[in-house]
Amino acid sequence: MITLKLAFRNIMGAGLRTWLNVIVLSMSYVIIIWQQGFLEGWNRQATRDTIAWEIGGGQYWHEAYDPFDPFTLMDSHGVLPAAVQDRVQAGEITPILVSQATIYPEGRIQSVLLKGIDPVQNVLSLPTGELASEIDEIPAIIGTRMAKNTKLSVGDFVTVRWRDVNGTFDAAEMKIVGTMKTTVGNIDAGQMWVPLNRLQNMLQMPGEATLWVTAKTGTSLGKVDGWVFKDTDFLLEDLRAVLKQKSVGGTIFYIILLFLAMLAIFDTQVFSIFRRQREIGTLIALGMTRSRVIRLFTLEGAIHGVLAALLAAAYGIPLLMYSASKGFPMPQASEGFGMSIAERIFPSYSAGLVGGTTLIVMVTVTIVSFLPTRRIAKLKPTNALRGKTS
Repeated sequence: MITLKLAFRNIMGAGLRTWLNVIVLSMSYVIIIWQQGFLEGWNRQATRDTIAWEIGGGQYWHEAYDPFDPFTLMDSHGVLPAAVQDRVQAGEITPILVSQATIYPEGRIQSVLLKGIDPVQNVLSLPTGELASEIDEIPAIIGTRMAKNTKLSVGDFVTVRWRDVNGTFDAAEMKIVGTMKTTVGNIDAGQMWVPLNRLQNMLQMPGEATLWVTAKTGTSLGKVDGWVFKDTDFLLEDLRAVLKQKSVGGTIFYIILLFLAMLAIFDTQVFSIFRRQREIGTLIALGMTRSRVIRLFTLEGAIHGVLAALLAAAYGIPLLMYSASKGFPMPQASEGFGMSIAERIFPSYSAGLVGGTTLIVMVTVTIVSFLPTRRIAKLKPTNALRGKTS
């Protein structure tokens, strides 16, 4: 207790130097927690949106389907099994048929993917209800990115050309009946969504699909001949890989901030030991053991971390709560990243994140405070009383 009181008195007596260190440390606490919370919030938001808009509870792919090889599209389709058709009627599964096509917006040529989906499905968050339009033209919905790239808007007409299962080319007019704003680029860029039955008729593939998406709450069908099940872990693998790369950059930023905090405490301890040599010599001469003197200086550094944590809580909690409720706006340029990025990212601050960060900084500060004090063990009391370093 005496050591604690003496350490606290010495810290308060240092005045401005103490509070400068405390302010720097508190900023490290807040910025590290905010940055890690931002990445965690981005991860959760991207995962949630991708599941809701694209992958549902998992997908069954036709055994020949490869989304990264467009040459497989003509062969990757098959008739849905009877058990699957029953699930489709129950609203637990939605089939999707994929085909290559070419559109000619304003006289330009652009390759697209036509994706047929049931207008009344509710497995995915796609606004497919707009595809139920009873018009002669082919109704289609596109994403805002696609609309921007093609300069198409609701009510516009565009010519589309495709090739059916027999290799015969055909063309027709398509009408944009709706646009959707989504953070999932995989269902937006270069894609046009049309009614499933219309696309099946166009391609002469009645009752066929390229893949089918299961509902998040649906029961698994197990193995199905001719179809390969892809679970959410597999379908989210690319997204998680990108987010992992982002977290590596965040870790570097984390280390830099932690290093700055360590440097501030280390410099303070070195300067304090150098300036207070007579005090150290006096304490040892009066009977205080070297280990207790080392504990005294180490405790002073640790108290810096405690005061910084209290100060960080005073202004950091309101700031972090505000950012979690209002979110952090992302620039328009982020739309071209090819991954799920919302207009606003809402950071996520868990108790483990806050507690873990506080503990790591506290332990680091304590260790860094101890390292310079090892010099005290080599000091001779007589030399220290005269202000000599050796």
